[in-house]
Amino acid sequence: MAKVVAGLGCSHAPSIAHAYDAGASRDPGMTPLFDAFAQAARWLAEQRPDALVVIYNDHVDNYFFDAWPTFAIGIADDFQIADEGWGPRRFAAVPGHRALSRHIAAQLLGRGIDLMTSHRMELDHGFLSPMPMINESWRVPVVPITINVVLDPLPTPARCWTLGAALGAAIESYPEDLRVAVIGTGGLSHQLTGPDFGKVFAHWDREFLTLLDHAPQSLVRYTMADFAHLGGEHSIEVVQWLAMRAALPEPSRMEFRYYYPFGLMGYAVAAFRPS
Repeated sequence: MAKVVAGLGCSHAPSIAHAYDAGASRDPGMTPLFDAFAQAARWLAEQRPDALVVIYNDHVDNYFFDAWPTFAIGIADDFQIADEGWGPRRFAAVPGHRALSRHIAAQLLGRGIDLMTSHRMELDHGFLSPMPMINESWRVPVVPITINVVLDPLPTPARCWTLGAALGAAIESYPEDLRVAVIGTGGLSHQLTGPDFGKVFAHWDREFLTLLDHAPQSLVRYTMADFAHLGGEHSIEVVQWLAMRAALPEPSRMEFRYYYPFGLMGYAVAAFRPS
């Protein structure tokens, strides 16, 4: 049977992708963050995963404002690179784990999680900001899962937790011996519109990381509006971290965390391992 052996939460942002593509990862402002990604990559390699389930949000690349799925899963042998306005980034197609994707999709539907299955999915910066550092040269195949944080009505944090818990159970019912890591990308705090443009809510970011470690299920009491108030309108992406955390067996504990308020957002990387 498959096992969930690790969880990883990490920020995604176009700034990360730009620094990577421009060879600017050693610029003073970016060096601490890229060092944290390097630590995460070493740590993840030590867990020896056979597949990565990556929970992120689309940025109007697969979906548009006329129709947006609450939850979606990619089922394919590989996934193409999205063109976000400047041409696709220069990566090879990302290999998928079709058999595991199909199993997860069927199990989630059987457990009452209605989700869209996508047999052709393009991956944007929600996936591609952190993953080239964490999964260099696409050594490990992936299962991409998206959560809607763009178009109302949005799923509640409690529903995202339910998704994650069902995902963990689905993975562990897979009949082959696979070691699976679950990754949640997004956030932390950032506000990209209005009078609070550029504000970073560092106190809340640190509290969120502490709760995610020691009392993760307490976060289901929050609403999306709560998260937007506490961390900025676009910080609601943290529900991807919440779903990742829910997918882990208990007890699981944070093995390292890195937090770096810089520029327009609170960047973070945190690793969790079942005890």
